[in-house]
Amino acid sequence: MHFCAIMQVFTKDSLYQIAHKVFLAMGSNDDDAKQAADVLLSADVRGIDSHGVSRLLGYVALWEAGRINMKPNVVVKREHKSTFTIDGDEGLGLVVAPKAMKIAIERAKEYGTGWGAIQNSNHFGIAGYHAMMALPHDMIGMAMTNATPFIPPTHSKQAMLGTNPLAYAFPTDKQKPLVIDLATASVARGKIEIARREGKVIPKGWIVDKHGFTSQNVDELKDGGMLTPLGSLEELGSHKGYALGSLVDVMTGVLSGANYGKWVPPFVSYLPLLPNLPGNGLGHFVGALEIEGFRSTSEFKASMDHWIQSFKSAERIDDSQEIFVPGEKEYITEEERNANGIPLNDKVIEDLEGLSKKFKIQF
Repeated sequence: MHFCAIMQVFTKDSLYQIAHKVFLAMGSNDDDAKQAADVLLSADVRGIDSHGVSRLLGYVALWEAGRINMKPNVVVKREHKSTFTIDGDEGLGLVVAPKAMKIAIERAKEYGTGWGAIQNSNHFGIAGYHAMMALPHDMIGMAMTNATPFIPPTHSKQAMLGTNPLAYAFPTDKQKPLVIDLATASVARGKIEIARREGKVIPKGWIVDKHGFTSQNVDELKDGGMLTPLGSLEELGSHKGYALGSLVDVMTGVLSGANYGKWVPPFVSYLPLLPNLPGNGLGHFVGALEIEGFRSTSEFKASMDHWIQSFKSAERIDDSQEIFVPGEKEYITEEERNANGIPLNDKVIEDLEGLSKKFKIQF
């Protein structure tokens, strides 16, 4: 039996306020609480519901388990010209990654590029948020992170990689910026949770059971099941997603001195850390790239407009279907939700009401 989740609509400001107050109640200072809330709401308003306020409960659980430091001393522990490594002091990735991105942008202003590796952090929300921080500076931005191990390598039945997302943001002139933001898994784990909450059947190839065989059971992850790499099954190109996930893991974990592979700290508090950790916390990698060193920024932005227009006008299979460029649907959703509000299902509302009672704040 399947059911339809009840959806209620909230303003962006009302959800921002609850997130801000929850982070304050956890011990964050006001600036960090505002930053963390801003990252979460950027996901909700852009339609990436799996990484918005629905994640608040998970952050609280990790904090209660002693795995998030709400007053981190974020420091540059190593640097050389345009490159640097940051120790996030077990802080919220929602706070640590933007601090690193700001440094990368400043390095790019001085050296043309800025590249930051981050260790000892936690879940940083949507990768696109951090990459898009470069856009107001007419720079190309990028961001990536490793994540809870939920994906086995091709031919394996052991989870070694996370969804390991990566994002790039490119400035434009008159068109909306081009934003490429994707997980290196066939699907984000949060979408499995949304399907479970809404009673929907998931497509074949999204997950496998603990033995490595494909399954469409939304509860499979609770019994040792795993997500599949981008490409899904081997015959559909899972080795390519495996390779991309590995790239992210090396750049964010091995390069920064964070944990990698099966040792990456899980987002869920009930899963313990593995012994003999090779690094510190979760890892991210961010970058900012000034365009002027390659060609005139104005020319590049005009060419980006032309690139987008050419793809939008590509011949269609069916005239009733529109062609979208990466990030375009999120901009459309953002406009709709800024105007009409953000829909939340009954389970997320229940979680937020529970947090409000827990911390004695108004929702």
